Amino acid sequence: MSRFFYNLNKHKVLLLMLLPAVLVIFMLQYVPIAGIILAFKNFNITDGIYGSPWVHPIFANFGFFFQTGEGWVATRNTVLYNLLNLFTSMIFAIIIAIVLSEMQAKKFKRISQSVIFLPYFISWVIVGAFVYNIFDFKTGAFNSLLKLFGLEPVNLYSMPWTWIIIICAFNCWKWVGYNSVIYIAAIAGVDVECFEAADLDGASVFQKIWYVTLPGIMNTIVILFLLNIGRIMRGDFQMFYNIIGNNGQLFDATDVIDTFVFRSLVTNPDFGMNAAATLYQSIACFIIIMLVNQLIKRYDKDYALF
Repeated sequence: MSRFFYNLNKHKVLLLMLLPAVLVIFMLQYVPIAGIILAFKNFNITDGIYGSPWVHPIFANFGFFFQTGEGWVATRNTVLYNLLNLFTSMIFAIIIAIVLSEMQAKKFKRISQSVIFLPYFISWVIVGAFVYNIFDFKTGAFNSLLKLFGLEPVNLYSMPWTWIIIICAFNCWKWVGYNSVIYIAAIAGVDVECFEAADLDGASVFQKIWYVTLPGIMNTIVILFLLNIGRIMRGDFQMFYNIIGNNGQLFDATDVIDTFVFRSLVTNPDFGMNAAATLYQSIACFIIIMLVNQLIKRYDKDYALF
């Protein structure tokens, strides 16, 4: 205990600087945990969160979420899109990072990195407007181009499966530049002597990438993979809502848990069912990341988060 107070006094300035961030995280991330109780309540505004009666049976709110059938569809779509977005954005980010690291022209390298990074700063609201103006049946650029070549226009809004490709493409376009920065930093940290030794052995560029660069950044790749797996049950609400909107034709193929919960609150404010859906997301994310971390630990302890 005396050592604790000694360290507290020794680092008091640093801890004081850290205090605002700790308070913000505590207020926004930990205090709302008390709202979990809503998942087991028949909430009404008059009685409040703690005064509202308990539902019977206790897991009735969870049952309603899945009995409608929409819960299973939203879960399937959430996992599917997160896996696709995770692998596509990660693979392209690694490729771009390697290409940029191998570039010798510094000016062109900086310009290329800036251009690739730029989409990260574009709001999903603006991206949603891009998508609509590209794929709209009557005035969209895609169908205008088809007409220019004498082809029949295509109504993509009546073809739900095509939006799997469209959403993954725009997600990759927006995030790949941001994600590549992390891998560029990891590549810069690889020991230069390893590359020099590979040059002496007569290794080609591709051999150096395969045998030196990729093993050198593998720890970073695994850590980022685990962190993203922890969010596999949480869809990017802004992306889906701004690209798809309230187009009911596409809900079966694009509706994720977050958009389903939001739309349910707007049309039918059943706070208990929506709290149950959110709690279900959190528990599922926790279980998945624990299982994946254990599997990675069995393969190599150095790659595991804990």
